[in-house]
Amino acid sequence: MTNTVRMHQGPVDSSKVPRFAGPATFARLPRLDQVPRADVAVVGVPFDTGVSYRPGARFGPAAVREASRLLRPYHPGLDVSPFERVQVADAGDIAANPFDIGEAIEAIEAGADAIDARLVTIGGDHTIALPLLRSVARRHGPVALVHFDAHLDTWDTYFGAEYTHGTPFRRAAEEGLLDTEALSHVGIRGSLYGKKDLEEDRRLGFGIVTAADVLRRGLDEVTDLLRQRIGDRPVYISVDIDVLDPAHAPGTGTPEAGGLTSRELLEILRALAGCRLVGADVVEVAPAYDHAEITSIAASHVAYDLVSLLALNAEERG
Repeated sequence: MTNTVRMHQGPVDSSKVPRFAGPATFARLPRLDQVPRADVAVVGVPFDTGVSYRPGARFGPAAVREASRLLRPYHPGLDVSPFERVQVADAGDIAANPFDIGEAIEAIEAGADAIDARLVTIGGDHTIALPLLRSVARRHGPVALVHFDAHLDTWDTYFGAEYTHGTPFRRAAEEGLLDTEALSHVGIRGSLYGKKDLEEDRRLGFGIVTAADVLRRGLDEVTDLLRQRIGDRPVYISVDIDVLDPAHAPGTGTPEAGGLTSRELLEILRALAGCRLVGADVVEVAPAYDHAEITSIAASHVAYDLVSLLALNAEERG
């Protein structure tokens, strides 16, 4: 019996078409409808009705795709050519009602279910993590979670609303979507409404690595801690771009001083290579508050690392 090597359609060749020309799919990859099937799909969710302060993350997917034009096909930090290893495609955007959060959440969940690939989702605000986790849990059962953010996002309600960008992981825990023995926040900092915020978060099962912990304990200790907590469970990674200091990501809705550098975030992600990653998102890029595409460039590199992590451990389906 001979083994058939499946060739993958990769990005547009930048030696033939300049990076600034042509359609702005993620990393200049083919659209999902241009390939027979995909192992990994990058999908946008231009939705920001759940924000509590500055709006504008609905324009995040377009900005991140535009910034991703500079990405190249080989990742030296992970020693992988993700677009050769697996078929990666841009699945376009999931349309969601901007006036009805409940209806939008249902549409995002259905849209994620309809894509037969592991997803790296570009938001949009953090509300979208809940329907994405519903879709992932339907396929893989309750998942471990590594949540990069300045904020806990486990509050109960805001102005009486249960579904906002500050509540997705409270709702996910209540719905049984998360493995409560393997939940981690990374990069938490800033003021809170009260000490009870931390107590309630702890009761949900989360462990916290603050931004100060990353500084004082170092990347190796932090990543060892995360890997021990994840174990061999299927894991979902959710990255709110405000985990980065505003110096590295000014274009976001609720910036907090004292955050991670883009280098620290990328190094932590790369140290999670080999974990059973089943899906991921990058959210809260609000380009109206950005300067020189600083935030969207950072987010595009984060998304590229997440695609590369999925490519490293993806089992290609026949």
